[in-house]
Formats: sequence, C-alpha cells, structure tokens
Amino acid sequence: MRVTGAGTLEVPRSVLADTVLARLTAAYAAAADPKRAATAQAYLKDVAPFLGIPTPERRALSRTVLEGTPRPDETDCTAVALRCWRLPEREYHYFAVDYLRRHVGRCSSGFLPVARHLVTTVSWWDTVDALAAHVVGGLVAADPLLTADMDAWIVDDDLWVARTALLHQLRYKERTDTQRLFAYCLRQSGHPDFFIRKAIGWCLREYAKTDPEAVRAFLARERGRFAPLSMREALKNIGA
Repeated sequence: MRVTGAGTLEVPRSVLADTVLARLTAAYAAAADPKRAATAQAYLKDVAPFLGIPTPERRALSRTVLEGTPRPDETDCTAVALRCWRLPEREYHYFAVDYLRRHVGRCSSGFLPVARHLVTTVSWWDTVDALAAHVVGGLVAADPLLTADMDAWIVDDDLWVARTALLHQLRYKERTDTQRLFAYCLRQSGHPDFFIRKAIGWCLREYAKTDPEAVRAFLARERGRFAPLSMREALKNIGA
C-alpha cells in the first residue's frame, strides 16, 4: 500500500476483493429502491447518495455475498474497504465498515492509515463512529504503541479524526486508559462543534457504566470546562 497524490491510498491487488466486489455490486444494485434512497439521503444530510436498501435486508444480502469466501488477510481488508469507499452509494461504505469490524483482528497496526483515510473521506457520524469504536479501537487495543497516534489525532484539525480519538476506547470498559480518556475530553472541551461535544459526553457516559464514581468525580472537578451538551450526555445515567 502506498500513498499517492493528495492523500489517496493505492488499492492493493486482491483476488478476494475482486470476487466480493463483483458479487456485492450485483446484489446491492438489484435491491435498490430509489424512493427509500431519497429518504435516506435526506436523513443523512446529503453526505452521499444511497441505494435505498434497509439495514436488515442489506445485511442479509451481505451474508449471501460473503458465503463461501475465505477469511481475508490485511491486504484483502484494505482492498475491499478502499474499493467500497470509491463507490458513491453509502451502502457500500456500510458493507466495508461491517467487513472491517468482523475482520479487524486480521489487521496489523499498519492498517491505521487506511482507517484514517476512511474516517476522513465522505465523513459523517454513521461511518466514523463504527470505525472509531470497532476498527481503530481494535487496532489500538492490539498494539498499545498506537496510543501515540491517538495522542496526535486528538489535536487534529479534522473534527472527525479528533472524534475518532475520543471514541476509540468506547468498548474498552475496565481496560480503558482513564487518564488518557479524561485528558482527551479536557483537550477538546472548548471545541465549538456539536459532534465533538457530543462525543465527549458519549465516551464519558459509556465509561461511567464501568466506573461511575470516577466519571462523577472528574466532572465535578472540571465542570466549568465542559459545554452543557457534554455534561448532559455524560451524566445521563448516573446523575450529578
């Protein structure tokens, strides 16, 4: 894999990706529903066109597409994800996210640039959040050296990269690096964008399921640093 042009990733050769994409585009195109597509596109603020396939049907089609295919290696995962992301319709991006969630354990720390590319391309919460919690989070859990990358991501000018850093520990529970979680929240506490403020509240609320007293004490100590939205989300299940 090489970076080419303005941040574009070259798609590696993969026979498995050839098979999957051929099956996928045929199956999804046959199930397209223009009326549903227009509704979905409007709901997601026109971030991308849609085929109009409801999630349960889409996932059933995906299972059919993948039937009999072998487990991928990292090259296959890269090729499938990047080729799906080059297709305009959002359902192909969802397929790639689901595929990576299932096979992130097959990928090394070297996959992180691919994950970043997906986070920063056609960016919106519907793909970024799953990539953050299930793909980036999985990569960092497998290779703690990637925490240095998360330390860089949290101060990135791209709000979706910073949101990913905030959310990457979302599923860690007792394995959460609490000091880093709280530091990230403080680092972005003054951010003006809704999606960062919401992510701060969300990651704190999720960690509160594991250690409510730690979150409550942190917010009591730093209450004046956070927007009302962040506080409301963080305390939703544990109170003030």
